[in-house]
Amino acid sequence: MKSDMIPSFMRDIGVAFCLLTRLPMPALPTAAFERGARSVWAYPLVGATLGMIAGGVGAAALFLGMPAGIAAGLTLAALILTTGGMHEDGLADTADGFWGGFDRDRRLEIMKDSQIGTYGTLSLIVTSGLRWAALAVLLPTGIAPVVAAACLSRAAMPVMMHYVPHARGDGLSQSVGRPALRVVLLGLFIAVSVGAVLMGPVILPALLVVVGVVLAAAKLAHHKIGGQTGDVLGATQLVAELLILLTFIMALS
Repeated sequence: MKSDMIPSFMRDIGVAFCLLTRLPMPALPTAAFERGARSVWAYPLVGATLGMIAGGVGAAALFLGMPAGIAAGLTLAALILTTGGMHEDGLADTADGFWGGFDRDRRLEIMKDSQIGTYGTLSLIVTSGLRWAALAVLLPTGIAPVVAAACLSRAAMPVMMHYVPHARGDGLSQSVGRPALRVVLLGLFIAVSVGAVLMGPVILPALLVVVGVVLAAAKLAHHKIGGQTGDVLGATQLVAELLILLTFIMALS
């Protein structure tokens, strides 16, 4: 099929998968990536897909008789592998930059450094450990919480992209651009709808958690570096996903 015959919404989905995952995708025309800012509505669909893949790995492990802790570890590994660890990398870079530098320029410089520091290492240990533990509790109930958390947390990034200015003139977030509000709201609607189908009323407190994470991340990023970057977006998604999982545990207990 010629690239110009592909519907625009399908291109948007393809671009979203290319940006947020390491899954094999059909080649897209260069022009498709000019719609980067318009494709953010599909981010929750990417999250739902990743959640189904990872949740399926965990469910298979449980079916084979593995303990919940091992199944949760395999689920977490699947989430990391399918994204190339990009959100974990963003969290580590953000933690190192925000708390390792004493002014805006130095923080941005640290965030571009490929080496990981103490703050980044500790942030990954704590968040990965908590996600692992949360998945071990939730997986025996089914894969719905995994899918819903992965889906809803990825709706947080477009909100940040719309409301928080870019901290610098280059990088992944800058290249994608600032999405229109209607595109952001469409992604949020998709995420909440999918979450409501999977989790019912429990999705409402999870949505409030996402709002809180976005507000806190936006305020902190503005204070530390004057805006958002791709690393900040990745950190926001990861923290949101963790807190959504913890919310599900509290709501279902």
